[in-house]
Amino acid sequence: MPHQGWRAPERGVMSDSNRVARAPRPLSEYPVVLFDFDGTVADTQPAIFRVAIQTMREHGYDPDPSKMLSMIGPPLEDGFALVCGMDKDEARECADAYRELFSRTVTPDEFPLMPGMRELLDGLVASGRRAAVATSRMEASAQEMVASLGLTQFEAVIGRVHGVRYSKAESIEGALQALRVPARDAVMVGDRMHDVIGAREWEIPCIGLYSGAAYPGELEEAGAVATCHSVKELAQLLGL
Repeated sequence: MPHQGWRAPERGVMSDSNRVARAPRPLSEYPVVLFDFDGTVADTQPAIFRVAIQTMREHGYDPDPSKMLSMIGPPLEDGFALVCGMDKDEARECADAYRELFSRTVTPDEFPLMPGMRELLDGLVASGRRAAVATSRMEASAQEMVASLGLTQFEAVIGRVHGVRYSKAESIEGALQALRVPARDAVMVGDRMHDVIGAREWEIPCIGLYSGAAYPGELEEAGAVATCHSVKELAQLLGL
């Protein structure tokens, strides 16, 4: 839902169509970098798995370990439905229970920054570029986690808000609105196909970071303009 009095961001341009995985200018020249949070800024996978498995078992499910990566990337309710085959109502109930358990039991030492991420963010700010988070995590949770990690480099942390934003594309839109920038000025960084697809809805190029959740080739197939396997490689792509 757009902020009152704020016009929707202008979309970018991705060569011939938003399905073409080619950035219209060098990645190092984008003045705005939008980051996914889970698996991109911080390594939250172990904490997510621990809390999700406990929640599933408390609701009578024995989750298949081979399906657990579906919990990383999409909205939480979708993850529960994908892993356990729940209907929407039960998935929503599990998501609520998960959030309560996560908030109560997960501490900052369970979601450390990706190695080199703080230095990368410092480098972006020092170079005059702007950074924000666009996540499928609930916004209040994301903001609390970013603050606990001491990440002051982000000008905005935008996520899901019940009745306002649900999809990755809507979080990206919210981040653009918060920074008051057009989509053509931004590049996205994410670790799952959902990040790439959400960015494509705004015709924003996305850099895919293979950090452990995506299957081989997933990010390229989704349309990432470039991929990397470490924050060090990501920094090089961004010209740092």
